[in-house]
Order: sequence, then C-alpha cells, then structure tokens
Amino acid sequence: MGILLISQMRKAIKDYDMIQNGDNIAVGVSGGKDSLAMLYGLSQIKGRIEQSFEILAVTLQLSETNPDTDYIKDFCDRINVKLFIKRTDIEQIVFEARKEKSPCSLCANLRRGILNDTAKTLGCNKVALGHNKDDAIETFLMCMFYEGRLHSFAPVTYLSRKDITVIRPLIYSFE
Repeated sequence: MGILLISQMRKAIKDYDMIQNGDNIAVGVSGGKDSLAMLYGLSQIKGRIEQSFEILAVTLQLSETNPDTDYIKDFCDRINVKLFIKRTDIEQIVFEARKEKSPCSLCANLRRGILNDTAKTLGCNKVALGHNKDDAIETFLMCMFYEGRLHSFAPVTYLSRKDITVIRPLIYSFE
C-alpha cells in the first residue's frame, strides 16, 4: 500500500478526531479494494499513532455463498487481524421475499443495520467504512439531483439510536 494512502488516513484520523484511546473499531470489509485498503491501513497505523485502539474485521455474508470469504480470511490472516463473518439472509429477503426491482437501497440499509448491530454485539464502539472522496462527491451529486438538497455524509457520524460512531478514514483518498 502506498505511503500516500496511509498518510491521508492518518491526516483524516487527526483532522476529524476519529479515533480515541481505547476504541474498539469494527472495520466493515466487503472484500472490495476500498475496504481492504482501509483495513490494511488501519492495521499499519495501529501502534504508530498516539491513540491506542483495537480493530476487528467484519464481513457480512449475504447468503451461503455470497461473498466468497476465503480470500478475505487469507488477507486478514496475513495482516494479523481477526475476522468475524456474520451470516445473513439479506439476499433471500431482497430477492425472494420482497422481489425488489431496485434492490440497492434496501440491501444497503439492511447491510448497514446488521453491521452496526454486529459491531455493538462484538463490543465495538465504532464502525469504519471505506467511503472515500469519490464516494462523498457522488453522494453529494445524487442528493442534489434526486433530492434537491446539498448534502453528503460526514467523515464522523454518531448514531444515537445505535450508540455507535461511524468513521471514514479514507475520506481524503480518491478511488
């Protein structure tokens, strides 16, 4: 991983006060390049910044075979990060029970809720997501065009109903 990406992550963590001493962070790992890069970056930053924190990789399995988690397990083993795989029935709910014609929104909401609940169950007080600057810009444009408002997600968001904080350490990084 490039030193630039780690530097950008460190800057975001400092600028937005994303991590405090004693934090237990559930890192949402989809298996894509953004979440894997973020997990690796956090594993490299851990022990090299002032704050002491723990990380745990969390992958949601949408069905019995989706996604294939073998390569995620291998990656986590190589970087010495514990992986928790949460099996869900999201695929069955979205495609079989609800027969959604536009499944993305429902799937995203279900994934987010299950990830946050799983993080709390595992004793985590924060969830790290792999959203980057491109994602923030895309969200801004979608809100502008489809909702008629100027809005995007924040780098740090406290979810009071779940009592969990979402952080986005890749916020300064482009895809």
